[in-house]
Amino acid sequence: MITEPERFLLSAAPLEARAEPILDAEAESFYTEAIGELREAGIPFMVAGTFAVAAYTGISRLTKDFDIFCKAGDWPRLLSHFKSRNYDVFIEDERWIGKVTRGPVFFDVIFASSNGTTPVSDLWFEHSCETSLLGHSVRLVGPTELIWSKFFIQNRNRYDGADVAHLILRAHERIDWKRLLQHMEVHWEVLLIHLLNFRFIYPSERERVPAWLMDELLDRLAHQRQLPPPQARICRGRMFSSLDYEIDVREWGFADNEEMVSGRNE
Repeated sequence: MITEPERFLLSAAPLEARAEPILDAEAESFYTEAIGELREAGIPFMVAGTFAVAAYTGISRLTKDFDIFCKAGDWPRLLSHFKSRNYDVFIEDERWIGKVTRGPVFFDVIFASSNGTTPVSDLWFEHSCETSLLGHSVRLVGPTELIWSKFFIQNRNRYDGADVAHLILRAHERIDWKRLLQHMEVHWEVLLIHLLNFRFIYPSERERVPAWLMDELLDRLAHQRQLPPPQARICRGRMFSSLDYEIDVREWGFADNEEMVSGRNE
C-alpha cells in the first residue's frame, strides 16, 4: 500500500511515457520544432491534451491536438516569441487561449479554462511530471490538474468524461485526491458526477477512488437535500457549454454564473 509521502514522491518522479499520440509527418515535424522553440524561449510551459493523456493512460490515438499550458502572465511573451520567428499567432480569447500556426498545423497556448474555473498557476508546475517527448525533455501537466482541466469540457461537440475515467483508472495512484477536492470545493457536485460516472463504467475498480472522498461528497449531498432550493435562478450549464445552454439565459429567464457574480459585485 502506498503511503501519503510515497505517493507525493511518485507524483513528482520522472514519468516514463508509455505511449504518444499517432501523428502524421507534418504534425510531428511541427510539434518537434515548436517544443524546441519553447525551450529556447525559456518561458515555463507544460504539455497537456492528448499527449499527457497518452503518457498517463497508454492510449494512443490519431491527433492534431497539441496543448501548451502556461501562466497567464507568460502567454504574451510566449506568443511574441513565435511571432518574432515568423509563425502565425492568434489570440482567440484573451481570457484563456491563443494559437500558434504554420499552415494547417497548430498548437494552443492555454492559461485558464474557457469558463475561468481553472487558472494555470505555479501550483501546476510544482506538481508537473517530467518525460521525454519527440526527442525533448518536457514537463507534463500532472494528473491531478489534468483531470481538473477536463471536468468542465462537456458540450455536444466535445466531452472529456472518457479521458477523466481513463485517467482515474490508469493513474489513480498519482492523483492527489485532497488537492483535487480543494480545486473543486465550489463545484464539488461536478467532481461527484465524474466519480459516479467512473463507478458505473468500471464497477470492479470502484476502490481506486478513496472511500473517504466518496463519503465526504455524499455527506455534502445528504445535507444539501435537507435545504430549500436556492432563490437565485441560475443556469450553471453555461460553465459546460455557453452555446448549448444559451436558450436558458436568452429565453427562459435564467442568469448564468458570470451574471450572478457581476450583479453581486455591483
